[in-house]
Amino acid sequence: MSVAVIDCGTNSTRLLVVDDEGATLAREMTITRLGQEVATTGQLHPDALQRVYACLVRYRAIMDSFDVSSGTLVATSAARDARNGPEFVAECERITGVRAQLLSGAAEATASYIGATADLPDDSRPSMIIDIGGGSTELAVVLHGEFIAHSMQLGCVRVSESHLGSGRLTADARQAAERMIATELDGLFTSEPRFQDAIGAVRLIGLAGTIATLAQLDVGVSEYARELVHHHVLSRFVVEHWTEVLGAELPAQRLARPGMVPGREDVLVGGLLVLGAVMDRFAISELLSSECDILDGVAAQLQGRAPKELS
Repeated sequence: MSVAVIDCGTNSTRLLVVDDEGATLAREMTITRLGQEVATTGQLHPDALQRVYACLVRYRAIMDSFDVSSGTLVATSAARDARNGPEFVAECERITGVRAQLLSGAAEATASYIGATADLPDDSRPSMIIDIGGGSTELAVVLHGEFIAHSMQLGCVRVSESHLGSGRLTADARQAAERMIATELDGLFTSEPRFQDAIGAVRLIGLAGTIATLAQLDVGVSEYARELVHHHVLSRFVVEHWTEVLGAELPAQRLARPGMVPGREDVLVGGLLVLGAVMDRFAISELLSSECDILDGVAAQLQGRAPKELS
């Protein structure tokens, strides 16, 4: 039976429809910025709610075109942090007709890991995923036979709204953002010391909007082409290059670049700062981008295709 998975993230709302063998029938992404001002108000903004609800009505129509009646909707960082998150989830369930749930950071990391590691080329190193969202960043890896995961209060929207604003990247703003990121990384190793064993020892797999957009910029394609960006190698040099290039521009200038996704031009630099800091802390020189992510992981869990220890 075909199933649908909807991910209501901090910056985007996405849909995946797969058939009973896991083959993709539809994949959609809409920038909705659910996390607008959540970090400062603790509430989901009325305008943001309406953007997401309108998107979900459209997604329900797509689901109907594939006769999908089974599925799930997951809401992540912004909805987790907001006081009106439960009310938002209830309305999402009403609109879509599928079960909706607030996903914990650990559950988000698990689903992202399942999705991103399902079709990787062979490598002798353990694969660690980094999922940079709008409001949170998840890391997950299997080390010494144990699955470990952690969710940090870092994301492209959160970092941008907290310290970067919507203009050019200044030295002071960058330093403030990097202090914020360093504090969260310190907390990562305090909360989950086993991540120390990942330093210099893992292959990094990057997923979600920040890394997908970075891959498109690096390839230089104006139109999305999955075959060009899925499993594209991105070096630490490339991450820093685009941080500096985009940081020197205004959002409107960034938007004119081939590969820039509308709706990410004002927050991408914040996500790149998170990515660069994680690569430095874990002594990683390059990463592999993945177009498979939490949507694929949740679908695999729903259909019983996920590894038993992670389902």
